[in-house]
Amino acid sequence: MSEFRPPREPGPAPDREPTGHPTMDDGASTAPGVEPLRLRPLLPRRQNPWLVVEVDGSPGAHGALLWALREAARREATVVAVSVLDEPDGDPLGGGRGQARAHVAAHDQLEARVLRAIAETGVHGRSRTAVLDRAVFEALTAATRGADLVVVSALGKTVLRQAVPRPPARRLARGA
Repeated sequence: MSEFRPPREPGPAPDREPTGHPTMDDGASTAPGVEPLRLRPLLPRRQNPWLVVEVDGSPGAHGALLWALREAARREATVVAVSVLDEPDGDPLGGGRGQARAHVAAHDQLEARVLRAIAETGVHGRSRTAVLDRAVFEALTAATRGADLVVVSALGKTVLRQAVPRPPARRLARGA
């Protein structure tokens, strides 16, 4: 036999006072002390690529930035234009107002160079800018030359290594 259930009453109106316990979207109450499970958004199998370009004001760097912006439009990638700051002499810890001013000035110059490149290419919405310390930039460039780069965060550790090319597969003749 089937059981007859009366229709549920709609949840409280938005202008009413909350009842003290969470409700689901359809108005049904959850058990006190139990919260709904929050899932992380699904990511595509393969993330869109990132193109990191060092922009130092030279004509070669400007050409690299133009190429990266065009390539980002073609590949649906993001360009990260980077300006690299050297450590000030005599202060290994950095800091101070002089370092903050240098960081702001480098960022302003970087933004101006990126805006100029965007005007030349017409590629909008595919760029970000960052001012990095020399040590961080050297770690990234060392990873491009084969060094392991280990990124450690509260979520865990990740190792970035160069992909080892596979040897070409040998085909065997049938019946061999």
